[in-house]
Amino acid sequence: MCRLRRNESGDEGIVKKRNAQRQPLAPVPQPLTISLPLLREWPLPQPDEAGDKEARGRVLVIGGGPEMPGACILAATAAARAGAGKLQIATGRSVAPHVAVSVPEARVFALPETRTGALAASGVAKIIAHINEARAVLVGPGMIDEAAIARFLKQLLARIAGPALVLDANALALLARAPASLTRQHGRVVLTPHTEEMAELLNTDEAAIERDRTRALLAAVARFDAVVVLKGRETLIAAPGSRVYVNRAGNVGLATSGSGDTLAGLITGLCARGAAPLQAAVWGVYLHASAGERLARKRGPLGYLARELPDEIPTLLAQLNRN
Repeated sequence: MCRLRRNESGDEGIVKKRNAQRQPLAPVPQPLTISLPLLREWPLPQPDEAGDKEARGRVLVIGGGPEMPGACILAATAAARAGAGKLQIATGRSVAPHVAVSVPEARVFALPETRTGALAASGVAKIIAHINEARAVLVGPGMIDEAAIARFLKQLLARIAGPALVLDANALALLARAPASLTRQHGRVVLTPHTEEMAELLNTDEAAIERDRTRALLAAVARFDAVVVLKGRETLIAAPGSRVYVNRAGNVGLATSGSGDTLAGLITGLCARGAAPLQAAVWGVYLHASAGERLARKRGPLGYLARELPDEIPTLLAQLNRN
């Protein structure tokens, strides 16, 4: 039962009695397991043999910092291994020379930094033309200082127009406070939270996410109008209006530093070569898990490194294309 009450502003509202019976939750759809037959029926765009690197797509990775410069290196390498044709990295000026040497295939933009070493929001103006010329942009790997990230991302979201946008790690922090900030992106965004980050995005706790991961995933998809990849032992993926996909491949060795940066880079690279955001997310998650399985057979289930994952991707892609 309900009763009417005036709130402090004088507006009438419907307030449920405390002892009102809870409505039963609507059933959630059963996730579809990502499998080889599914991927073969959903092939990635293939480059024209006569095409150049621009035809294979330009990717821009924005991230890194004095504490974790390697994160953007891992992500950028993964994007290139996924098949992106032209690789670019934007990082802080203090680490840009080191990143450029570590990834000789990439053009590296040195951005202004705050006193804490975070990327300054003024750097968006320096690279906005390159952002909008890219087919896919990744923001987040290795970025520090949530307040600085929020300022940077607010400027970027106000000016980006066109590319697929992947948000990872600390770049997700702004969205919990300002979910409407993605409204201009019209479903071109991929979010890649783990359980703790998903709890922050939905203003709840980790236990609530773990109790019903599928329902949490769908809540985030609806709230942000984005493709959402809820990472975990069984990673869940969905987009607005799509069914839910689940990846059951992989192993415990993937739970290692830098693994998430690599996954975000794979998804971004697949977007750059022409895959739609949902397809890129589904393929990227499966390739990431399969790379872990290949390394487990070579090295053992524990101890392989995130930097080794991208090297497995071209072989996996070739095998899928042959079959």
